[in-house]
Amino acid sequence: MFALVDCNNFYASCERVFNPNLQNKPVAILSNNDGCVISMSDEAKQLKLPFGAPIFKWEGFCKVNNITVLSSNYPLYGDMSHRVMTILEQFTPSLEVYSIDEAFLKFDGFDNYDFNAYGIQIRQRLLKWTGIPTCVGIAPTKALSKVANKIARKFPNQTKGVYVIDSEEKRLKALRWIKLEDVWGIGRRLKKRLEYKGCKTAYDFTQLSDDWVRKTFSITEWKLKKDLEGISKIALDEPQTKRAIATTRSFDYTYDDISYIKERVSTFAVSCAEKLRKQNSSCHMIMVMLSSNKHKKEQEQHRASTRVILPYPTDSSLVISNQAVNALESIYKKGIHYKRAGVIVTGLVPTDNHQLDMFCHQNPKHKSLMTAIDGLNKKYKDHKIKLGSQDLERTWKMRQERLSPRYTTNINEIIKVKA
Repeated sequence: MFALVDCNNFYASCERVFNPNLQNKPVAILSNNDGCVISMSDEAKQLKLPFGAPIFKWEGFCKVNNITVLSSNYPLYGDMSHRVMTILEQFTPSLEVYSIDEAFLKFDGFDNYDFNAYGIQIRQRLLKWTGIPTCVGIAPTKALSKVANKIARKFPNQTKGVYVIDSEEKRLKALRWIKLEDVWGIGRRLKKRLEYKGCKTAYDFTQLSDDWVRKTFSITEWKLKKDLEGISKIALDEPQTKRAIATTRSFDYTYDDISYIKERVSTFAVSCAEKLRKQNSSCHMIMVMLSSNKHKKEQEQHRASTRVILPYPTDSSLVISNQAVNALESIYKKGIHYKRAGVIVTGLVPTDNHQLDMFCHQNPKHKSLMTAIDGLNKKYKDHKIKLGSQDLERTWKMRQERLSPRYTTNINEIIKVKA
């Protein structure tokens, strides 16, 4: 059996844990730089506040309807997510973290278990230990556990937040209920093609022949079909080494100052280097991208990218940052107001197993230096050790005018209790 545990309105729920005044009230969370709505509570959804709504257009609506609007507090959300996933590991060793607020669990050897009671236990422990409400869907396959989770979320009074598909009758009833576009793995384009064949629900999809699905689509769609039929074909994902690592961000405002943009690119490059070291990889190539604000048509537009081929593979923040900043200088255009930049490292090879060059290699002191920096940053958090080309105050510069405190990751912002 598989379970999908999904945190309800995760960002808003994290805010409510430390600010009980937000309970049962409409809450909306904004994207990077306080741009648009990316998450909201059920109360805000009932008021018809649309996802993706630009806040500058909906500010009046939010005030009239008493919707609390907050900036994204990623340190808080990331820490709360880690706590949730750590608790889930207590229920089974087979866990796949699917997103910041979702995880698949596989129950091997759980014969004769009361899965409904087990799901309630999972939900209650998460709520008691973290304050985050969840829904749990349990079924014989991953795809069906997604369906079960949607039923648990849709009918909280009847299911108490937990639903188990453990019979053929329940499976067929669930597939006839769920619409095609709500099925995990069926996107907009696939939906249109299936509708052309007369499919309206997940059940209709399972009635198509295996041969037609394989010939018309691919092995992925066939596996999804079998999963919905109750035959497990989609396994838990194993952690894989990435083939490329990217760090791209929009700036809080537009900038034409190359010094500012250099600092941002340096920080992005250091982030890529840290990720390389975490997966024990080194890169052969660095790509740097820069673009203006395409939404400001009245301003001159410029978009460019370039790449640097390194003479040897490296995971050194010093080397990658220096090369990225040099590459930036070659594509920067004076007078342009830039809104976004990014760094991508690719051509990845294992750090401890790659072709060496007798005449061209990295400074051997970098390895021990990077190990020391990583160790100190892990111990003291918040990237205390940085390169001289970085801003010492912040890692990411974002407009966050409605930011709540980082209750769990910053000792200076820890919650205060009046006794």
